[in-house]
Amino acid sequence: MTIAALEALSFGLARTAEAARAAGHRLVLLTGDRSVYRHELATAGSADASPDGPAGGLEVVDVDTFDPAAVRGALARLPDLAGLINSTDTWSLPAAELAQELGLPGPDPEAVRLLRDKARVRDTLHRAGLSAGTSVVVEPRSDSAQLIREAVGLPAVLKVSAGTSSRDVWIVPDEPALDLALAEAAERAQAPGGLNGRLFAEPFLAGPLYSAETLSWEGRTRLLGVLSRQTSRRPAVREEAAAFPVALPDGRLAAIERWVGDVLAAAGHDQGFAHVEFVLTRRGPELVEINRRIGGALVAEAMCRTLDVNVYEALVDVTLGRRPALLDAPLRPVGPAVAFVLVYADEPGVLERWDGLDGLDAFPGEVSWYPVRAPGDAVPHVHDQRGCTGMVLAEAETAELAQHRAWSAATTVRPVMKTADGADGRG
Repeated sequence: MTIAALEALSFGLARTAEAARAAGHRLVLLTGDRSVYRHELATAGSADASPDGPAGGLEVVDVDTFDPAAVRGALARLPDLAGLINSTDTWSLPAAELAQELGLPGPDPEAVRLLRDKARVRDTLHRAGLSAGTSVVVEPRSDSAQLIREAVGLPAVLKVSAGTSSRDVWIVPDEPALDLALAEAAERAQAPGGLNGRLFAEPFLAGPLYSAETLSWEGRTRLLGVLSRQTSRRPAVREEAAAFPVALPDGRLAAIERWVGDVLAAAGHDQGFAHVEFVLTRRGPELVEINRRIGGALVAEAMCRTLDVNVYEALVDVTLGRRPALLDAPLRPVGPAVAFVLVYADEPGVLERWDGLDGLDAFPGEVSWYPVRAPGDAVPHVHDQRGCTGMVLAEAETAELAQHRAWSAATTVRPVMKTADGADGRG
């Protein structure tokens, strides 16, 4: 039998292929750009998909994944299709609709549609008493400033309803910043591709950022753990580092599990993984956003190492329409704590190489390098996650110590860029 994935997160395919094999299935990736998965394809040992292809490895079908007809045709050619993995933000709704159309297990497309609209999620939770603030949808133009001040107040966050990778997010502490953000939003709305969804504003949440990694089935939600999230200084809005598992005071973890279960239930998410970002404010946890998928970057890798379990087996279970065994398995941090740091280019250009990779073995913590880009890749954006060229991962006895180790190692890695004027620059 075959399990297909309509695109995927950049990391985790090798573990997903392993989980599919354990369930007696082969995994086939449908993708429009293999370069996104360089690391995983090399790790998993991929091959072109064909009926006579390898039974154990990850197989790849090259197809325009933004073309529904092309995707339908590619899926129709796969023998004994048993499930369609839904693990990305961009393709979550198309994958849900295709699964329903093909009679495969999958989430309700209407529930996916709600979770892909961050403004609707905020308003839904506000009505349910699970969010102190609400949101207001605005047009990307200067005369929206007054509406934002009246409906949300300042400081505020301006962002798009279907955004990913921290793109098109503005932190606006005061009126000059709000005016500047609206001007930039208007400019981006007119650029090729425009804004990803509707522009809206919501209250700024003061406090440290975390993510709750959860697994749900038939309305029951289990908290797998909490990651710390470190973000950049304003005006750039991008994630810099994460560590797992966060050590929380007695009772706090249970309270977060109850809160995140209520949040997901109110938002209509009742099956599969969720990556729920939240801020611990003076009032308690407040939602930032819900991603109805397993955590991106190296979040799932951290869980696999710390919990000493392949969490992607639960992804396969959900894809096949069966209760995930992980819901009932004992969850203890028997493995090391894990942290990772994203290594960004400081200026746009073309990546030539990284300096410092050969020195990572000198650092404690079983330090690993996970490339996101490759030499020769253009890096046109550096103010959000698109500017990430790779990640440094480290292990330790605690998440705090792992974070210190990962950060110290990552500071020695430097992307060398060829800039627009032809000069070499250190990222």
